[in-house]
Amino acid sequence: MDVRQQITPLISFAVSAVLVALSVYLLVVGQQLLLPLVIAIVFWFLINVLANLVGRLHIGQRHLPRPFCFLAAILLFFAAVGIIVQFVSGSLNDLGSVTRVYEANLRHHWQSVPFNETIGSAGMSQIIGEWLDISAILTGLALTFTGLAADGVLITIYVGFMLFEQGNFKAKLAALVGDPGRERRVLRIIDKVRSDIQMYISIKLLTSLMTGILSYIVLRALGIDFPEVWGVLIFLLNFIPTVGSIIATLFPAVIALAQSPDGIYLSLTVLVLIGALQVIIGNVIEPRLMGTSLNLSPIVILFNLALWGYIWGIAGMFLCVPFLIITTIVLSHFPKTRPIAILLSSNGQIDLPDETSELLNKP
Repeated sequence: MDVRQQITPLISFAVSAVLVALSVYLLVVGQQLLLPLVIAIVFWFLINVLANLVGRLHIGQRHLPRPFCFLAAILLFFAAVGIIVQFVSGSLNDLGSVTRVYEANLRHHWQSVPFNETIGSAGMSQIIGEWLDISAILTGLALTFTGLAADGVLITIYVGFMLFEQGNFKAKLAALVGDPGRERRVLRIIDKVRSDIQMYISIKLLTSLMTGILSYIVLRALGIDFPEVWGVLIFLLNFIPTVGSIIATLFPAVIALAQSPDGIYLSLTVLVLIGALQVIIGNVIEPRLMGTSLNLSPIVILFNLALWGYIWGIAGMFLCVPFLIITTIVLSHFPKTRPIAILLSSNGQIDLPDETSELLNKP
């Protein structure tokens, strides 16, 4: 074998590794600039999903005008955000007043745990203080909302331009690409990305909303403090794969344990009921709605969750699945990168471009 043929794969691998490392570095450094744009793209997808739902309504035999659908979708989106903020903000002010009661109850429960001397009361007090430092939690929430509010104007501008420009996108692409064959390939990739992400967001929004509302009803029926806060938190956490569902199950159980000296049975009840909701909706209903269209490996999803959590924190955890969908679709459309897409899939089967499918099916 020629020496050049031996060296070329090594050079390609080295160049690819450098590009990946440089991309990760740029994502970390450029977080303040890129994250508002990515959030705006997600909001743009949500508004399009809502507009499509509104567009299915009829007035007699006529469909609603498309501009009206987008206007209604924008109003519905901001109304939903406003209702959630109003729903939770009143309870957040009362959370700080129960901190000491929660700490005292957890210490009481700790005294009845066998082998509690291993950590000791001082160590446990430190753990409880860190986990239930409500003032720190409220400060963190305030900083988070302040950051979102600071980026809100930029995000709104991004969303406005995307909605304004989306009708001219295909014409711009045709002028940019020039070649009709390349244009068709790019359009297929974009259409596939858009349809899969819209489907994922639609189904995830529906199942998370179901989980949040049912959890709120269960927690209120059981008398758990601040059920609206935990319902919204469960709704949001369900967008984080696997880890979010676990935290959404354990956290209300800990709150149930902390709010009463006799809360052990209440905590177990919350754990069983919320856990059952998570299993039924997350492992039965959601997979049936998703089908096999996404076809992503669970191990790859967990690795992707850790990667984007490291790069962009909590925001990266929320966005990791859409990023993985985009990556898999793009990789599947090019012969050299198609094996990577196969490795990312759950069963080794991916949607091939039309021309590739025709070649494989030829006798």
